[in-house]
Amino acid sequence: MTKIALFGAGGKMGMRLGANLKNSSYAVAPVEVSESGKARLSNELGWQAAPIDHALDGAGIVVLAVPDTAIGKVAHGIIDKLAPGTMVVILDAAAPYAGHLPKRDDITYFVTHPCHPPIFNDETDMAAKLDRFGGIAAKQAIVCCLMQGPESDYAKGEAVAKTIWAPVMRSHRLTVEQLALLEPGLAETVVASLLDVMREAMDEVVRRGVPELAARDFLLGHMNILAAVIFKEQPGVFSDACNKAIQFGKPVLMRDDWKRVFEPGEIAASIQRIT
Repeated sequence: MTKIALFGAGGKMGMRLGANLKNSSYAVAPVEVSESGKARLSNELGWQAAPIDHALDGAGIVVLAVPDTAIGKVAHGIIDKLAPGTMVVILDAAAPYAGHLPKRDDITYFVTHPCHPPIFNDETDMAAKLDRFGGIAAKQAIVCCLMQGPESDYAKGEAVAKTIWAPVMRSHRLTVEQLALLEPGLAETVVASLLDVMREAMDEVVRRGVPELAARDFLLGHMNILAAVIFKEQPGVFSDACNKAIQFGKPVLMRDDWKRVFEPGEIAASIQRIT
């Protein structure tokens, strides 16, 4: 049985992963430094936090479920304790992309991240419908990157990823650089920013007199059908009036050079701010 040392086990992400690992084929040694996290581990998972040296003893896999800003510090703090061939799993591309991982050629670095359950899905169970983050009941896709290590380790890392993010419907293999384009590039810099603007727009029409519930219903309903057509989930075309509104709206809302957010220098700057 492969032993996993789960760092940050009592945090929000660590608890999510722990819930899936608890009944898996892996032996888990949870590492948690905060008293509140230790209490969560005990109360919710029935686990007692393990000392770092005990957790790492015999661990073939180390999962770092800690904030991006702590990845480098934690990794450097344990790097000399890892046996050759150990796999270190990181849950986001930011720290690896920024070069915060310590150099050691005889271990494997594996990066994985959830895509989260899609807006358009076939979930019928209410628990799955309400699992918007994923990792509980709703199916989701995941991305995986073998940053360093033997090719044979990809399958081992993907198996861990499918366990911690379960239930998984698809797994995509990417490079760390490609994952950085997706996050922070696509998901946060673009999508989160535009959604925040959409919320501000809803608040503005409410300020101008539209009842809030009517504005919310109108916006979310139109988001559903407009997105279904744009992303080809449903056959259809926009009306001439809608197309004219788009032609007017995009240059008003978006800079002509907005796609520069995907340039390597911009991605690096964004990750530097994050980490």
